[in-house]
Amino acid sequence: MNYRVLGKTGLRVSEVGLGAEHLQGLPAEQVFAVVDRAVERGINIIDVFMSEPQVRTDIGRAIAGRRDKVILQGHIGAAWLDGQYRRTRDADQCRHFFEDFRERLGVETVDIGILHYIDDEADFDRVFHGDMLRYALSLREKGVIGALGMSSHNPVVARRAVETGLLDVLLFSINPAYDVMPGDAALDRLFDAESYRSPALGGIEPERARLYQTCAAQNVGITVMKSLAAGALLSDRTSPFGRALTPVQCIHYALTRPAVASVLVGCRTPEEVDAAAEYESSTAAQRDYSGVLGTAPLFSMEGRCMYCNHCLPCPAQIDVAAVGRLLDMALLHEGGVPETAAEHYRALSAHAGDCIECRSCERNCPFRVPVVERMRRARELFGE
Repeated sequence: MNYRVLGKTGLRVSEVGLGAEHLQGLPAEQVFAVVDRAVERGINIIDVFMSEPQVRTDIGRAIAGRRDKVILQGHIGAAWLDGQYRRTRDADQCRHFFEDFRERLGVETVDIGILHYIDDEADFDRVFHGDMLRYALSLREKGVIGALGMSSHNPVVARRAVETGLLDVLLFSINPAYDVMPGDAALDRLFDAESYRSPALGGIEPERARLYQTCAAQNVGITVMKSLAAGALLSDRTSPFGRALTPVQCIHYALTRPAVASVLVGCRTPEEVDAAAEYESSTAAQRDYSGVLGTAPLFSMEGRCMYCNHCLPCPAQIDVAAVGRLLDMALLHEGGVPETAAEHYRALSAHAGDCIECRSCERNCPFRVPVVERMRRARELFGE
């Protein structure tokens, strides 16, 4: 594994990191196995945005006794209310759930504290002129967090945050599909087919390039999310370029952006960790993505579930991302619903049949996913 210095933090992070979001809902033994394999492969940075108590507890148990081998990136503003994930800007809730993070992970300090998911100007103003930021800065002043960061998908908002001089780290969504989109585009436009057909799309969009250069100039290190677009870039059918990219090509693309130090790949199994870590032994030819990006975009990713659960909260307590993952697994399987998918579906505490079709999920979804339609399809396939 190779390591890079994460901007002004001085932290040496592995080029390939672990995004822990897909560990939620897995048996503790599987969480342990994934974290074990990551540490074995030299991965030393883990991002944990999830607020669900059990996954936090399991990750804490997984890293127990080897805190010195793990750089933790934890989020300020991710809450667990009424049994569901919520994004919060309430300082008291931020304080409560960040303390919960430290307690459940069994750590006194967190290496990087991330201001969670700020994507529009109004939210930026709310956070950066409010008690949430003051709380985060106090954590850094006290040494409870070593560095302050922010997560975003919007390059204009992200650059505005970087230019405050307050950030040490930016957690940003980077992949070739996103990078050709206009910098002021709303997040849902990242998956609009017409956007990719514009003849003006001839390379990295200037606002995104400007963000990366600003981070480099300010020595703000970038950790990367959404590098594989939840797998959409790995299939000829769903890639907007009409041709699939490999995980190695996606990782390499992100690592070649200025200021990027680590690409955080979401993994559910030790084998997926191995596949991500194989980047380090890949050849120059295997890393080359120019042939794919030189083709004309043919497919839209609009409406594709990214399994991020930003559609929550759900009045029916449905884990929309979990249902979505299992639905997509079933739809891609030509021989009917795989028994493994059916088993995991039955184990969910709420099912697609519990959907009351209020459409609050669709209003919250940043990717314009037709969630209700997908719930109906899941009910048909899984029978409940």
